[in-house]
Amino acid sequence: MNHSSPEASRSDRPATPISERVADELPPTTSDSVTEPMMIIPLMEEQLTVSKQIIETDRVRLTKAVHQREQTITVPLLADQIQIERVVMDQVVTAIPATRQEGDTTIYSVLQEEMVWQKQLRLIEEIRVTRRVMSSEQSQTIALRREQITVERRTGPLTERSDSPGESSL
Repeated sequence: MNHSSPEASRSDRPATPISERVADELPPTTSDSVTEPMMIIPLMEEQLTVSKQIIETDRVRLTKAVHQREQTITVPLLADQIQIERVVMDQVVTAIPATRQEGDTTIYSVLQEEMVWQKQLRLIEEIRVTRRVMSSEQSQTIALRREQITVERRTGPLTERSDSPGESSL
């Protein structure tokens, strides 16, 4: 049986008849069994090597712009307003009156000692301090900023670039 193989015609192998090559590659046979000669045909093997490279196809430029506009806002503000009122009392008291609170008003007593045939306390006046929270609105103009990015795509000639450290391009 004559088989032709693509490898047999290659120039990188010596021209040896296939029957001799097959006989060299046959497994040993035992004397007990009768077997037909087996033919082994070498096959081709391909190997693949993969590599890649970076190719610049486009360039992109990003431009950032900050826009500013004036806007007037109204903000509620709180302020304390203190009112002081003096009330003449002119009363004789036997003990020192304590500082007291009547609603939003704090009352402090002012005392004076007088010399009489006997010593006595006379309440001469009270000072009333009233605290009120006042609300008002105040307008103020402030600057508000807004950022905007513009993308510009530039197609240029296709060039190869390396990924060496320290090199960077967009």
